[in-house]
Amino acid sequence: MKNSEIKALSVAELKDKISSEKEALRKLKFAHRISSIENPMRINSTRKLIAKLSTELRSKELQK
Repeated sequence: MKNSEIKALSVAELKDKISSEKEALRKLKFAHRISSIENPMRINSTRKLIAKLSTELRSKELQK
C-alpha cells in the first residue's frame, strides 16, 4: 500500500486493516516455521505495513 492510500483510510478502516494484516503475519510466521515459504521477505514487508498503518492511526487519533 502506498502512503497516499493509507492516509485516505478512515480510523475504522485502519483498525480493520491492521487486524487483518496482523492475522496474515501470524499465518506467514506459522507457515515459515513449518516449512520455508517461497518469499520470506513478505514477513518483513507485512511488519512494515502494520507499522505504517499503526502510525497513521495514531496520528489521526491525536488530531481528534
